[in-house]
Amino acid sequence: MADLRPEPVDAVRRFARVVRDHPERIAVRDGEGSLTFAELDRRTVRLARALAARGVGRGARVGVALPRTARLVVALLAVWRAGAAYVPLDPHYPRERLAFMARDAGIAALLAEEDTPLGAAAGAVVLDPDAPGDAPAPEGGLPPDPADSTPLDPAYLIYTSGSTGRPKGVEASRGGVAALLAGLEEAGVYAAAPRVVAWNASVSFDASVQQWARVCRGDTVVVLTEEDRKDPARLAAVLDAHAVTDLDLTPSHWELLRGTLTAPRTDGRTLRLFMGGEPVPARTWRELAQAAGAGGPEALNLYGPTECTVDATATWMTGGTPHLGDTLPGGRLYVLDEALRPVPEGAEGELYVAGPRLAHGYAGRPALTAERFVADPFGGPGERMYRTGDRVRRTAEGLLAFLGRADRQMKFRGFRIEPGEIEHALVSYEGVGSAAVVVRDDEPAGERLVAYAVPAGGAAPDPGRLRDHLASMLPDFMVPSDCVLLDALPLTANGKLDVAALPEPPDGPGADPAAAEPDGPYEKLIAEVWSEVLGRQRVGADDDFFALGGHSLMALRVVGRLKRNLGVVISVKEVYRHPRLRDLAQHVQRHHDASAPAG
Repeated sequence: MADLRPEPVDAVRRFARVVRDHPERIAVRDGEGSLTFAELDRRTVRLARALAARGVGRGARVGVALPRTARLVVALLAVWRAGAAYVPLDPHYPRERLAFMARDAGIAALLAEEDTPLGAAAGAVVLDPDAPGDAPAPEGGLPPDPADSTPLDPAYLIYTSGSTGRPKGVEASRGGVAALLAGLEEAGVYAAAPRVVAWNASVSFDASVQQWARVCRGDTVVVLTEEDRKDPARLAAVLDAHAVTDLDLTPSHWELLRGTLTAPRTDGRTLRLFMGGEPVPARTWRELAQAAGAGGPEALNLYGPTECTVDATATWMTGGTPHLGDTLPGGRLYVLDEALRPVPEGAEGELYVAGPRLAHGYAGRPALTAERFVADPFGGPGERMYRTGDRVRRTAEGLLAFLGRADRQMKFRGFRIEPGEIEHALVSYEGVGSAAVVVRDDEPAGERLVAYAVPAGGAAPDPGRLRDHLASMLPDFMVPSDCVLLDALPLTANGKLDVAALPEPPDGPGADPAAAEPDGPYEKLIAEVWSEVLGRQRVGADDDFFALGGHSLMALRVVGRLKRNLGVVISVKEVYRHPRLRDLAQHVQRHHDASAPAG
């Protein structure tokens, strides 16, 4: 049956309508101030003209390497107004990885601070969004986008982990973004009246699109800083200071924020949580369903691969059993067997996604595009469907239950990871012959990424140098917490990796018997906290939290324990500044002594 819905309106054209009708409404807030829709319009016009003056137009790609402030929204929207596609280049990523992405994307310009070293590596013109050179001041406005733009024009190119050892760029379309916003509205995921949205996701994570692009429909976007995202107390203060109504987060992030977010807001507003990026545990699902019934936040579960423009399904978290719900309006879902036939009702199969939100494919990777984006036997001529690799089944209520992956791809801390990319980085180190990477869920530390390596030539690689090597090539969320050396990787009878036979990682660097013992109440307390958070039996006074496998979410737990045990309030940033146990203990002691009552 033909889809009779009207063609979704382009996001930038929607933005122009809001500017016309509500110019003085607040569009964007950050830690420095705010921009009205009229001010955001003027700034994006100016920057779009500066891009156009340098030949940037339809089909061009523009790198964006900016920190999390209102300038980031200005840059992304200006790229769209120039008719181009943006390529997020997170400044926190390793320089080598950023340079590869910029070259692979073939960016025509780079929006970044003038002193960025990335411009030369990418061979692109660098523009600072606050200083667009000799671009003329806007007079009489700018058309909302190039008059000849179409829904097929690219909107962004986001890189995801690649199984061949290098990340792959997924190119989404303007029509896909328009269909995403329209589908979420029609499904009731977005409220009809304007809301206040906290932008939480990394710009390199496709969930960011449905957060920042809400400015185009008239919502106010509050840009959370890295510190806001990592510190529960700061996040609560920002949410309340700006009366935030909508927050996107992963289940892993919820585990650390539940105390902040569960309680009803003091001003009576109901917080709406958009949860995605990884499967929702049954315990979390039930907890949020109960919270909604008790006046706490209401929560939705969103699912969708990057290749399908962020979200393919959405459902309210009610009842006691997690599920994915069903397709967003305008899309199509199929549960198929290996021969692309629909499976019987209730049977397990692989999920395929079709419809207007499908991305164009992988930039510069036609073979991989043809492998994952296949002809839709149930659609019209030329229509495609995306093979997700996710195993699902339909419940008796017709909802989708997620069962796991059909391949080795993993979800970790909200990011999709191809273990092959990490394994490729491992074997590129001179002392490693072969390697395997898995996610282990070991209590009490929770999920952690573990590498298993077979030394080359009989000489064991130095763990510290190997970690530094990986950190120079991979984002921090892809650097394994542990690296276990094996004589050989265990294999099944058919020659595949026997994941079940991989041993649990030992305590790692902290197990060194020669390491200095923690001394004094502060060192001992922090050692106890680290041991619990990291899942290690022993921690030394000179150990580095991040070398032991710590990351920002674990650092949040450390901060929370110190507050409960000592009444000392420190930020996650301070854990990063003092990663060595002894140094952090001295810092905490100074805080504690300074806050103690005199006398």
